[in-house]
Amino acid sequence: MVLQPLTLYSALPRVPVDASSCAIQVVIILTELSIPFETVAIWDATELKKEPFVTEVNPNGRAPAIKDPNTGIALWESCAIISYLIAEYDKSHTISYATYPERYLQDQWFFFQASGQGPYYGQAGWFNLFHPEKLPSAQKRYNDEIKRVVGVLDNTLAKSKSGWLVGDKCTYVDLAFFMWDEKIDQIMAPFQGEWDPAKFPNWQKWHRRMAEREAVKKVVEEETKMLAGAKH
Repeated sequence: MVLQPLTLYSALPRVPVDASSCAIQVVIILTELSIPFETVAIWDATELKKEPFVTEVNPNGRAPAIKDPNTGIALWESCAIISYLIAEYDKSHTISYATYPERYLQDQWFFFQASGQGPYYGQAGWFNLFHPEKLPSAQKRYNDEIKRVVGVLDNTLAKSKSGWLVGDKCTYVDLAFFMWDEKIDQIMAPFQGEWDPAKFPNWQKWHRRMAEREAVKKVVEEETKMLAGAKH
């Protein structure tokens, strides 16, 4: 069966840290699983325009969202999309587990990423880089949360024989953390003295291992080209 390309609705990455980070989480999984897709840019992320055709797919009017012509489904929220892609397109469990207890441990870390990483990193990026007035208390709270979350990951990975969060291979839950972690240097740029990745050696090694995966390298290279083009 030849798959029809999925449609991915994504933000235009006008700035290094924006709504595109969540969409790139999805792109990494699509690329890892060799799922064909086409991208539709739904807004300029600096303006947050909510076009009518966007809210038809996602009533929240945010990126990312997908339409899958192979099954007829439309979905929004990056973690919901990734869960769907794994269930429908990773039948051989290339980057997932169906066994006990791994499948539940996947859920545990995936929910932690959704609740503990993305929101805190996003708020840190907003208050450090974009908010029109500086609010030191907000900046400190979210910068501290970045270091706390990285610390949780570092301590867990220190105990992992494989160096991965679940089982003995890289799974979608590892990859779900990658893009926001990749943005930490940019998010923390105004506070360079407060961020030292060398303090988290297990996390640092884990992140570098993911960065060397062919799918991840391809996606990061494409994002870099898009960012360069958006500046002109």
